[in-house]
Amino acid sequence: MRAITYARVSTGKQAESGISLDDQAERMAAAIEHRGWQLTAEYVDAGRSGRTNKARPELEAALAALEDGDADALVVAELDRLARSTIALSRIMAASQAEGWSLVILKPELDTSTAAGRLTATVLMAVAEYESELISDRVAMTHKHRRAAGKRAGRAPELPEAVRLEVAVRRAEGETLAGIAADLNDREVTTARGGRWHASTVAHVARSVALDAELAEAAA
Repeated sequence: MRAITYARVSTGKQAESGISLDDQAERMAAAIEHRGWQLTAEYVDAGRSGRTNKARPELEAALAALEDGDADALVVAELDRLARSTIALSRIMAASQAEGWSLVILKPELDTSTAAGRLTATVLMAVAEYESELISDRVAMTHKHRRAAGKRAGRAPELPEAVRLEVAVRRAEGETLAGIAADLNDREVTTARGGRWHASTVAHVARSVALDAELAEAAA
């Protein structure tokens, strides 16, 4: 079995000291040697939050290597180094099952290369799916109540109102999503988060304006 490891520390101080990283590396190397596997690569995110995969490029690289068949197992010292929620863990385990590689977490013990580990993984994924459905139900109910009260379901728009209205009017006049996005980018008009426009971004803004209009009409 070709194994790769993933380690993470969340603060700059921990990253500079390297103590936490060294500890993780030693424990993972010992576990791989004990199993008779071969360590082929080490991935480390130093000073990175564990809340999202997008903030952890080394984790993304490790998962990509596994997907490409460059390794047979991913070893992690502790669960919170890999994921901060059951739902996030279930997504990684789902990739493991679909792509045919094993996930080994040393603390708490989870090894999907064994039958017991696969059973544990299945239970955790079922719990995560249940949690996800509960969250979706609560969000849908909240949105329903807010719309019934004539209020916006989501958070308030961060984009300047003039830009929102421009997008909505141009879309209503038949301009394409891609065309509007290209023009806004050419004029260096940024999105609410300071990024570039895409067709999907334009569509989202147009829908948001249309929803505001519907709520205003319902409240009138």
